[in-house]
Amino acid sequence: MASLSVSSSSTIIDSRAPPSRQASASSPSCISLPTLPPPPIQSQNRAAKATAYCRKIVRNVVTRATTEVGEAPATTTDTETTELPEIVKTAQQAWEKVEDKYAISSLALAGVVALWGSTGMISAIDKLPLVPGVLELVGIGYTGWFTYKNLIFKPDREALFQKVKDTYKDILGSS
Repeated sequence: MASLSVSSSSTIIDSRAPPSRQASASSPSCISLPTLPPPPIQSQNRAAKATAYCRKIVRNVVTRATTEVGEAPATTTDTETTELPEIVKTAQQAWEKVEDKYAISSLALAGVVALWGSTGMISAIDKLPLVPGVLELVGIGYTGWFTYKNLIFKPDREALFQKVKDTYKDILGSS
C-alpha cells in the first residue's frame, strides 16, 4: 500500500513513486487536486440567524421615557427601593460605632492570614502517614464525650444553652 501525505498546497505526495531522472532523487512526485467548491450558503444563514436573535434582544430592552430632549429621565413615585438585609444594617451600625477602625481592620487581616496559615498547616499534617487517622479517632472520641456530657440529659443541655447565651451576651454586650 502506498503511503500518501497531503500538503497545504492541495497536492498529494507519493513517497513510494519512482523518482524521475530529471528531478533529484530526494524530490517526490506530485499530483495536483481539483479546487474545492465555494462554501455552502450555511454561513449566510448563520449571519441571518444571529441578526434575528440580536433584534429579539433589542426588543427586550426597557427604556425610561424623558419629558423633553436633554432633560433628566422622568422618575415615578412607585419605584421600588431595594432594602438591605438586617444583618448588613447591623454590621454597618456596628462599624459606625467603632472608634479605632484601623485596629479592627488590622485584626481582621491578621485573622485572615492566620486562617490561611492554619489551612496550609492542616494540609501538611494531612499528608503525614497515620496522623490523619489518629486525629480522626480523637475527634470522634471528643464528639462522643461532649454529647454524653452536655446533650443527653436535660439539665446538662439547659446548662449548656445558658452558657452559650451568656457567652453571646459577653461578646456582643448586654442590650
